[in-house]
Amino acid sequence: MPQEVFQHSFANGLTLLAELIPHVRSAALNFLIPAGCVYDRPDRLGAGAILADLITRGAGDRDSRELTLAMDNLGLDSSESVGSIHMRFWGATVARNLPAALDLYGDILRRPHLPDDEMEAVRSLALQDIRGLEDEPRSKILVELRKRHYPSPLGNDHRGTVEGVTALTIEELRERHTRLFRPRGAILAVAGNFEWAPLRDQVERLFGDWQGDAPPPPPLGARGEKQAHIAKDLAQTQITTAYASVPVGDAEYYAAMGAVHVLSGGMSSRLFTEIREKRALCYSVWASYQTFKDRASVIAYAGTTNERAQETFDVLMGELRRLPDGIETEEVERVQAGLKSSLIMQQESTSARALALASDWYNLGRVRSFDEIQSAVNALTAESILAHVRRHPPADFTIVTLGPKPLEFLN
Repeated sequence: MPQEVFQHSFANGLTLLAELIPHVRSAALNFLIPAGCVYDRPDRLGAGAILADLITRGAGDRDSRELTLAMDNLGLDSSESVGSIHMRFWGATVARNLPAALDLYGDILRRPHLPDDEMEAVRSLALQDIRGLEDEPRSKILVELRKRHYPSPLGNDHRGTVEGVTALTIEELRERHTRLFRPRGAILAVAGNFEWAPLRDQVERLFGDWQGDAPPPPPLGARGEKQAHIAKDLAQTQITTAYASVPVGDAEYYAAMGAVHVLSGGMSSRLFTEIREKRALCYSVWASYQTFKDRASVIAYAGTTNERAQETFDVLMGELRRLPDGIETEEVERVQAGLKSSLIMQQESTSARALALASDWYNLGRVRSFDEIQSAVNALTAESILAHVRRHPPADFTIVTLGPKPLEFLN
């Protein structure tokens, strides 16, 4: 059955996207609000995370407990999260409860209580999350890598800092909500079993009189140092590196994805085979692709024993650097199978489809069809991936390690 995707842009700048999946009995919604952690003031890092937690503690005519009960009574599986650019609100429920869920989100987004008496509890949880990074070396090193690899404030960690979270006031959070929660640039994506006209009319009723333009993201500043070691007395050494790739809107995006999956697309991928299987250097090693609208990166990670850290690092960097030397047809076939499997599974999840709709619209200004993506994956060849990695070779690495001793970094 062909995809049926609806789109409507309201006069106030809010975009509604909806993909009808008639054979399911559920529906998922995904709001993207341009209020991510890039908007955190340098002396108030963590403001977005605090707001995301506090915003569901009472809204409209319901206090915190009443709102929680209303969401539970709908069987609503929900979450709020803070990314670099957006704050995301996600919910999934049975299709018949979608209108009631949207009513709740109309209050949450536009009329949150942001209660003063809940502030300290939320702050305490946020501080625990920040301090907990010290007990999660893999998470910590990835946070440190992003801070150094991307220009500020793109590298901000959503958790913020102890100093920033401690200094926040409820008045500052209320001002942040008023300033950033505006319709222009906001995206609502829905996927599942629904009727388009009633959905559009309800969104118009809930959000049509919402007014205002959110401020643009702050200008980009300097990036951090390219090579760094964080000294910590641990039994393992954590290794991370990042280098530039092409963003999702680039003509070579699928070739870039293919190259990453050659490195890290399963147990027969290069990093797993060369570093774990052949040499038994580490248990965990991978590479992933991360994109913003205008830039992207490949991030690689390995965790290993202190005694074998230098060898692990050398082999990891060697595998990255030899990528432009050649790509095998068998590798491409494996990559295609993995990408198409992921695509098929995404098509069967209303939550994944709602997320993909909003992401496509933000990054591309349109929604990619299943056939378009599948055709692009099918068109991948060893030659096309190799041509891409030769035009955009792994180079200019940001390298961060964490452990007892620094490693020798090669230029």
